[in-house]
Amino acid sequence: MVTLLTTPADRELVITRTFGAPPARVWEAWTRPEHVRAWYGVAALTTTVVDMDLRAGGAWRWGQRAPDGQEIVFSGTYVEVVPVERLDYTELFEQMPGAEPVRVTLTFDATPDGGTALTSTSLWPSNESRDQALAAGMEAGVREQYDRLAEHLAGM
Repeated sequence: MVTLLTTPADRELVITRTFGAPPARVWEAWTRPEHVRAWYGVAALTTTVVDMDLRAGGAWRWGQRAPDGQEIVFSGTYVEVVPVERLDYTELFEQMPGAEPVRVTLTFDATPDGGTALTSTSLWPSNESRDQALAAGMEAGVREQYDRLAEHLAGM
């Protein structure tokens, strides 16, 4: 399956991927810490933090550690949680002081073949911040992470 990243509008980034698992399973993999720990991030790093309070107003924090000890941590707040359909949340890269949060909407749509079309639509504070993230290797990281999620879903 192909993970596609597009920038259809100013400040916007859309990531799409179809998974060979029903929406309820993809939702579970994305919203239960024991599953997130298995697929989150990139394989070269160690997942060290997966905290989730899955409710509107609840906080989340996911992070990894590099072999040199560098921490890469993202956190935010859930704005809206519609089980098996949609997650709306803010996302902040903690290692970037003063950064404004990104607003993300994830949708879990059933496909005719029993799979899930996962769409992540993010609205960035500026085109510059979005483009900096892409230039820093975000696309390769997202592709690897979604591949890891696909592998995890196959074994659930």
